[in-house]
Amino acid sequence: MAKQRESRWVKAVVSRIVRFVLWFITKPTWAGAENVPAKGGVIIAANHLSMADPLTVAHFLYIGARRWPTFTMKDGVMKIPVVRSVARSTGQIPIKRGSTDAVKALHEAEVALTRDGSSVIFYPEGTCTRDPNLWPMTAKTGVARLALATGVPVVPVAHWGEQNLLPYGAKKPSLFPRKRIDFRAGPPVDLSRFEGLPLTATVLKEATELIMRDITALQAQIRGEEPPAIPFDFKRAREEAAEAKRVERITQVGDADGGTNDGAAGNGGNGKSSTGA
Repeated sequence: MAKQRESRWVKAVVSRIVRFVLWFITKPTWAGAENVPAKGGVIIAANHLSMADPLTVAHFLYIGARRWPTFTMKDGVMKIPVVRSVARSTGQIPIKRGSTDAVKALHEAEVALTRDGSSVIFYPEGTCTRDPNLWPMTAKTGVARLALATGVPVVPVAHWGEQNLLPYGAKKPSLFPRKRIDFRAGPPVDLSRFEGLPLTATVLKEATELIMRDITALQAQIRGEEPPAIPFDFKRAREEAAEAKRVERITQVGDADGGTNDGAAGNGGNGKSSTGA
C-alpha cells in the first residue's frame, strides 16, 4: 500500500505560494500531461535549463498532471533550516553528490517509487546544460539504472523558457514582463529491449541515450528547431579545456625559458647586457 510521504497542510501551503508566484511571473503552456500516469510510481526525466526550473517543473507536474512532485535535493540546500523543514514535510529526498550517501539517496528514491507510488523528478544531465544552444547534454546513467531496477515508467519531459527568467549563472531573475514557459511530456520511454538484461555499463549507457533522445525530441518540437546530431558532452568538454590550459602553460613556460636562453646566447653566455659590454 502506498505510504503518505508528505504533510498535507504543508503541501497545501507550499503549493499555493508557488502557484501564486509562478502565475505572476510566467505564462506556462503545457502539453502531454496525459502521458503522466494518474497513480503509481513514475520517473519524470526532464532537461535542466536554469536554477528556476525545479519550480516550473513542479508546477507542471502538480497542476498539469495532478501529481505531487518529489525531487532529489542537494544536501547543501537541505542544510538551510527553513528549506530543510519544508523539504522533509513535502517528501523531498536529500542527496550528497559524490559520496556513498548518493547510493542511499537512490535507494530512498527507489522506495518512494515502488512502495509509496511517488512521482520522482530527475535531471539525468545532473546539472544545467552547458550546450551553447541549450540543448540537452549527455547524461549520467542513474535514472536508467533506477528505471530498469524498479520497472517503473520513465516519462520524458522537455521545457523551454526558463533561461529567459533566470539564465544559468545569473544571480538575479528577470521577472517582468512575464516569461512564456513551454512544457511537453511524451509517452513513457520504451526500455523493453533491456528487460531481464544485467545492468552492465553498455546497457545503462544505451538506455540513458534513449531517455535523452526522447527528451531532446520533445524540446525540438517546442523550439521548432533541429537538435544537434551528437549531444554536447560536458565531461569531455571540461577535459579538453583542462588539457588546453595545460598545453598553454607548458608553452608559456617554454617561451619564457627560450627567451632567457636566447638572451644568454646573444651575450656570449656571460649573462651581461650588450650595453654593459
